[in-house]
Amino acid sequence: MIFDAPAAARLLEALHRLPGIGRRSAERMALHLLSAPDAEAYELSDALRDARSRVVRCGTCGMLTEPDPCAICSDNRRDHGLVCVVEHPSGVIAIEKGGSYRGVYHVLHGALNPLEGVGPDQITVGKLLTRTDDDAITEVILATNATAEGEATAMYLMRQLQARGVTVSRIAHGVPMGGGLEYADDVTLAHALDGRTRL
Repeated sequence: MIFDAPAAARLLEALHRLPGIGRRSAERMALHLLSAPDAEAYELSDALRDARSRVVRCGTCGMLTEPDPCAICSDNRRDHGLVCVVEHPSGVIAIEKGGSYRGVYHVLHGALNPLEGVGPDQITVGKLLTRTDDDAITEVILATNATAEGEATAMYLMRQLQARGVTVSRIAHGVPMGGGLEYADDVTLAHALDGRTRL
């Protein structure tokens, strides 16, 4: 079989490591790339090599960008006193799709996870704290994921930021619009009740 060959097996494993790609999807992709004309297959590898050489982390917020600073950090129409903290660049993309947030961001590139050896020094906590030493920052919104690691990261950051006199808020977690209570899990319902607002 083709995936017994070392080169094909290496390609399969590389594709399988991508997020959201199961073994069968990786096999289909590998077979497509190996069967495609050379120009099509090499276009993918050239695009990847080009993107890896040009895309960097923004020196201010840590978002992936080609120009440094990124378009959000260099936009004077945005509120630079309002900083939304996310775990990964995908968090910035998700919030930007909503179109209502007009502040800036800070990308941690991970979450605290002592069991995996991820502490504050392995993510960009220090850079965030340095940014908040600037008096222009009036509020930090913690938008870490609703996981054990995300919650631990939010609690750690809250303590660090409040000790510096920075106003800290947390995004609400709860039942999505159009979703029924019977479909929500226990943790989601607990967050929804804890984060309730007075009408």
